[in-house]
Amino acid sequence: MAPLSPASVAAIERFKAYKPPPTVWPSMPVSRKAAVLLVLFADTNGELRVVITMRASTLSSYSGHAALPGGKAEEGETPFEVARREAHEEIGLPSRDGTLPEPFHVEHLCEMPTNLAKTELVVRPCVALLHSYDPKTGLDASVAEKLLPRLDAREVAAVFSAPFKNFLYHEDLPDQPNLPGEPSDWYKGAWTDWHENQWRMHNFFVPVTNQNVTKPKKSDDQKAVADNLDKLSRYRVFGMTARILVDAARFAYNEEPTFEHNSHFGDEEMILRLRKLGRLGDIRKRTDVLTKDDLVKAANL
Repeated sequence: MAPLSPASVAAIERFKAYKPPPTVWPSMPVSRKAAVLLVLFADTNGELRVVITMRASTLSSYSGHAALPGGKAEEGETPFEVARREAHEEIGLPSRDGTLPEPFHVEHLCEMPTNLAKTELVVRPCVALLHSYDPKTGLDASVAEKLLPRLDAREVAAVFSAPFKNFLYHEDLPDQPNLPGEPSDWYKGAWTDWHENQWRMHNFFVPVTNQNVTKPKKSDDQKAVADNLDKLSRYRVFGMTARILVDAARFAYNEEPTFEHNSHFGDEEMILRLRKLGRLGDIRKRTDVLTKDDLVKAANL
């Protein structure tokens, strides 16, 4: 691994120093809690990349979509415990450093403000740095070449990565090899109604022709998505996952995007208002989906 670039060092230090505002997450019923893990690592130039998955076609929610490793909480878990356990189950990233091959280890950096999923889950993003250099032994390795291909992607159709800072820009960052299409193919966005406000929907198209994409042996559960992915030169990242990545990059690099976006971080206030309306209760049904009327009522409290 190359030493972190000055911009990457500054981004990591901002995350380490970050103290998130009070969150509703601990007070929510366990049936409503979820967490995701932003796994950052350095590329050969010392720039940060983030690990993303494509969900298997048979998963109960968001099948075939790009997502950060993560999932629903179990009783008594902290957000990082949820995110690490789910990352282990989904992509095989060990939940404890002692089982990672040397010289890799994971450093927890911070939690970000809680987001609200359309399926009425409250999702806590957890940011971590995957180190690949041990200063004590001098061992050095490439995450992309030595670790990601060894992961056991049991619950996803693919594991890939994206340049973290690129989530601030409307085009591919320059100086990337083997990019498919045009730089402008990276981003498409549009405004829509959500949370009783104008909401920016981000669509990023991450190049995969210039990286090793980790794919499992194709089980029946994963085959449909995996076969379709084989035909693509870019993977689409959108929805809540895209928003979390944009907000995390905004904070990390202390920079606003070159595309239009919503200014606030997370959905803590909207979650509180929905709770006052009696939503997001203990019993969660598979059919629970927030409607525009729900959000209008909450916004008017």
